[in-house]
Formats: sequence, structure tokens, C-alpha cells
Amino acid sequence: MTLAAYFDCFSGISGDMVLGALIDLAGGESSSVLAEVVSALGLEEEVTIGIGRVNRGHVSGTRVEVRAGDGSIRNLPELKRLVADAAGVPDRARARSLDALDRLGRAEAALHGLAVDQVHLHELGGADTLVDLVGAFWLLDRLEVEEVYASPLPAEHGLRGDLPLPAPAALRLLAEAGATLEPSDSRVELVTPTGAAILAVCAQFSRPVIRPLRIGYGAGGRDLPGNLLRVWLGEVDARLEDSVTVLETNLDDLAGNLVAALVEDLVQAGALDVSVAPALMKKGRPGQLVTVMASADRAPALTDLLLRSSSTLGVRVTETRRVLAEREVVEVETELGTARVKVKYLEGRAVEWAPEYEDARRLARQSGRELREVMRLVAEAARRS
Repeated sequence: MTLAAYFDCFSGISGDMVLGALIDLAGGESSSVLAEVVSALGLEEEVTIGIGRVNRGHVSGTRVEVRAGDGSIRNLPELKRLVADAAGVPDRARARSLDALDRLGRAEAALHGLAVDQVHLHELGGADTLVDLVGAFWLLDRLEVEEVYASPLPAEHGLRGDLPLPAPAALRLLAEAGATLEPSDSRVELVTPTGAAILAVCAQFSRPVIRPLRIGYGAGGRDLPGNLLRVWLGEVDARLEDSVTVLETNLDDLAGNLVAALVEDLVQAGALDVSVAPALMKKGRPGQLVTVMASADRAPALTDLLLRSSSTLGVRVTETRRVLAEREVVEVETELGTARVKVKYLEGRAVEWAPEYEDARRLARQSGRELREVMRLVAEAARRS
């Protein structure tokens, strides 16, 4: 099992909400981390921190306020230097903080048409942004979180001042990180650039199969019911898990050789898997059910290929999760030569060895041995190794 944090962003995310939820998870004594952050960054003269318990409707959470005074306006290299030189910051928290600053800098530079080293983050708070970033990653390290996941994020609509919502920097960060956005009727900012940067650095944008151990709530600044970030701390199965798109269509008037060609074309176009199963169509006609598994980014092109290269009039599209066993491909030496073997693992233990068909076929032809015998020989060599 792996210890993971799932960010349930039903009301958005900001840096202070992240700090509040993680302190809520770790217990009151963990609030000392923020004092350590301020000291390590040398910001004692600029930053004060308030931590308290507040209600947002019927649910209470930890509210963290990072108040930055009128410190000097720093450009991105200066901000990064503060983090790089900060003593006592855990290595992973330091690396993640620098990564987040880089992402924020690139996003702001692109939006304002500036070189990255000319970007000032005073629009994002400067000193308080540093505390939000370093504090969040330090608290994740203190909690010993190994993996981070995040829910879909609300995409607001409207204007905040003269800027459109979602905030341009936040939207750019989330788009580059592959986040999922859901429409929201909110006309106030729900996802801040700092909150987006934290997730962009460390989160997978999917919902894991998780056994919750503790739940933390971080309260946002607006005193509105439900203005909270919820973070689940729990155990996830070590098996690989991701989201895929499944495309399905029924065919009853396409010749078998054309179906075979369609399968080859779909695989070459990037399908993860293609299967064809017999189906009984309307009026008792025999047909085929074509099922294509694809990554989200390849699904539109594969849907177009199905529509263009077959007689179908429509394609069913389903988003689903899949759980994968760990696997690796290894090369093994046998008395007949070298062959590749796909090894399947469960809970870190090898449980199955599948010789690559083309390699086994090659060795069978070269040696004059039966293919079944060669595959047994290769699998046994893999087990021994």
C-alpha cells in the first residue's frame, strides 16, 4: 500500500486552503512548520501567520492567513534564490517549490510578454506565495505522502477586475499539467495560480481507489458555506491506475478483411487496445462489436478514423478507469538465443511470465522446435532469472 493525499477541490483551491487542510490533517503541532518556513526563508520581518478554526456553513476547517507586509518586490530569480538558500527545507519540498516557481514564472511571462527572469510575482503576493508553496510541500513531506491525486477543478465564469475567469495564469498551469476542469456558475475566483501551481507540480488528476485514514479541511477566505478544500489522507493500492476512453461501435455490413484492416489502422493510430467480438444485430443479422481503448488525447482522432474507415453511423464514447498490474519487459538468455518476456507483478512479486510471440516464433523457426515448446522454455528461463 502507498500513502496518498487526494485533493477534493469541490470549492476550488488556493495556497492558504492547502496549508489549512494539511495542518488539519497533521494535527495542531504541525503548525510549527509554517514558522520554520518563514524563518528558513528569512521573511520574519515581512510575514506574519494566523491559524485558527472557523466554520464554513455546517463544516469547520483550519483557516491559515499568511499576511505579507510591504517587503521589496522581487523578480523570479530572487524568489528562487530565497528558496534555494533556505536552510532546513527538506530536499523534495525545496525541489517542488522551485518547480512551482518556474511554472508560475513561465505562465506569467507568457501572459505578459516578458522574459522569465523579468517576471515579478507581486501580483501573487510574492513573500506569501513563497510561504504557501514551501509550506505546502514541506507539510506533504512531514505527512510522508508518497502520491498526490486531485479531483476535477471548477472552471469559473466571468471577470475578476479586468481579468477573465478562470485566472489566466491558473488556467495555463492546469492546461499544461493535464488537469480536468468542470463548468462552474461561480463568478468569483475559486482556483488561484498558487493553488494551481501546487497541484501542477505533484498531482495526478484522477480519483484513486483509496482507504481514507484521516480527512482534513482547509477554509477559504470568504465566509461562505462550503468554502473549503478537503484532503483525504489514505492508502492506495500499489497497482497502476489511470483513466481511459472506450470507443464502441457495431458493424453488420463490413467484410471481414476490411474489419481486419480497420483493426490494424486503429492500432497504428495509437489505440491502446482493439477487440472485435461477434454480435447479433437487428433482424437477426450477424455482426461485430468493435471496442477501442484509447488515451483521452487520442480518442478524437480514433473516433474520426472509425467514422471514416468503416460503415458505422455512430460511435459510443465512455470515460472509465482501469487498474493495471505492474509489468516490465526483460530480455532472457536461453539455449536457443535471446528473447523478450513480459513479466507481471502483484504486490511486488512476479507471478506470470509471457514470452513475446514474435521472439518465440523466431527462435522456433531457427531451431526447428515446436512453438509451444519454445514458449515454455523461454518462460522457464525468465522464472529462473
